[in-house]
Amino acid sequence: MTADDRLIVAMDVPNALEGLQLAERIGDAVSFYKIGLGMLTGGGLALANELKAEHGKRIFLDMKLFDIGATVEKAVRGLAQFDLDFLTVHGDPYVVRAAKEGSGGKDMKILAVTILTSLDRADLDGALIKPGQIKDLVQERAGNAFAAGADGVIASPQEAALIRALPEAEGKLIVTPGVRPAGADLGDQKRVATPANAVADGADHIVVGRPIWQAPDPRGAAQAIQAELASAQATRRNH
Repeated sequence: MTADDRLIVAMDVPNALEGLQLAERIGDAVSFYKIGLGMLTGGGLALANELKAEHGKRIFLDMKLFDIGATVEKAVRGLAQFDLDFLTVHGDPYVVRAAKEGSGGKDMKILAVTILTSLDRADLDGALIKPGQIKDLVQERAGNAFAAGADGVIASPQEAALIRALPEAEGKLIVTPGVRPAGADLGDQKRVATPANAVADGADHIVVGRPIWQAPDPRGAAQAIQAELASAQATRRNH
């Protein structure tokens, strides 16, 4: 069986040991894993290296780096040595440019975060983000990130179609968290879609966490999503 790498499973578990156990339970049903900031102190980098080197998995390191340019560049330069596949940074153009410089031409893709999928307009108001509808701000930030050299962006499924329609999005990746199978608990996500709808609207990869790792049968849950991605409902729409 060859797993569809459009599905990225978020390993939002406490430590590397539990992450490795989860990967073993899922087996060959998943080929791509996301390791985030929450596991950084629990052996996240070690797990990334083990899954990559010993199990042949693709790795998305979700650090959402944000700092002055020189610091971002140094951090990315250090991470680039681990032969990872995706790395996230905040979508501010100067951060993206620094990250691309730090990646040093390695194959690791720099993905820019537009607006977190757990946020709504009230959250943005509290953070003093300029007025406007979230979808418009996401599209604008995506365009700016592409212009700064980002290999792709992170955005909710609800904005995937808008970003895919940008001329600057040609050949770029759109990765969508906030994906929930029909009937799943939304958790802390506010801008969501089903796996098939996210891909149909232009996403190259979807990120699914709790509906898989909290399931009684994580492998079965992953296989169900893989089947949905292979269905006619996941056919890319024309925009």
